[in-house]
Amino acid sequence: MDSKALFKITYGLYVLTARQGEKDNGCIVNTVMQVADQPVRLAVSVNKQNLTCEMIKETGMFNVSAITTEADFALFQRFGFQSGRDADKFRGMSGLKRSENGLYYLTEMTNAFLSAKVAEQYDLGTHMLFIAQMTDGEVLSDGWGCSYAYYQADIKPKPAPAKKKSWVCEICGYVHEGEDVPDDFICPICKHGKEAFKPLDT
Repeated sequence: MDSKALFKITYGLYVLTARQGEKDNGCIVNTVMQVADQPVRLAVSVNKQNLTCEMIKETGMFNVSAITTEADFALFQRFGFQSGRDADKFRGMSGLKRSENGLYYLTEMTNAFLSAKVAEQYDLGTHMLFIAQMTDGEVLSDGWGCSYAYYQADIKPKPAPAKKKSWVCEICGYVHEGEDVPDDFICPICKHGKEAFKPLDT
């Protein structure tokens, strides 16, 4: 076990994976904490609506892949922060390996992975808290870990700015911005009224 892998994991974004029978599933979580040194123990909180949570409860095992800033948005679309009931999230993915516990971990866009065996679990209402002993780990790259702030600023697509409604004067071409042209509006250039304006296609 490469214990240095643990210190590659800080507060950020991770793919948490689990397996039950022939089904593999995964989801994005944003906190993995070390809670003990001897033996090394981790704490992870998982939304109970997620199939991954049920799998961990049943099998007592999980893997954590620390995502780097090289990750693209498609990875987050696939796993989501509260991924649903889809148990086929790994179909067609490249860069997958199985660790010694038989669970998938990501090798691409990942700087380290950890495997853990659950020692304790607590029901927190909407989430389950798993306390687990680290059983395997490896540093895969020197890539920077992806924080939530970095994801929001540099990975998540920005919504297109809302287009303002515009009206153009058919007489002189003056453009007025607004949801409507006021009844008493006078064009500042040609001095025609509202009747001279039509919606401008943008």
